[in-house]
Amino acid sequence: MSAECSSYLNADKVLVSGFSCPRAGGDARAVFCCGFQDVKYCCDDPHSFFPYEHSYMWWLSVGALVGLSIAAVVLFAFIITVCVLCYLFISTKPSSKLDAGLSLQVA
Repeated sequence: MSAECSSYLNADKVLVSGFSCPRAGGDARAVFCCGFQDVKYCCDDPHSFFPYEHSYMWWLSVGALVGLSIAAVVLFAFIITVCVLCYLFISTKPSSKLDAGLSLQVA
């Protein structure tokens, strides 16, 4: 079994000629064409070819990083709010016990 990786333009816009998998001197199990439109290589996973450019994944990573940063800020604000409310609750409690009324005496 073998696969053909078609020619492509890499990130530097240089034409890379097509090749077949597995490559000579490479892993015999790497029979599938994997990678992206601008970066191709042979591998052993038939579902590892993505029909977009490699830089697209970088933008996904930046988006995930921004989303996680926003979530961290919201979580931090929530924790600070809970701490402030707990402090206010504890500091505004009366320091002495309330008077329970008449004391009971043993006859």
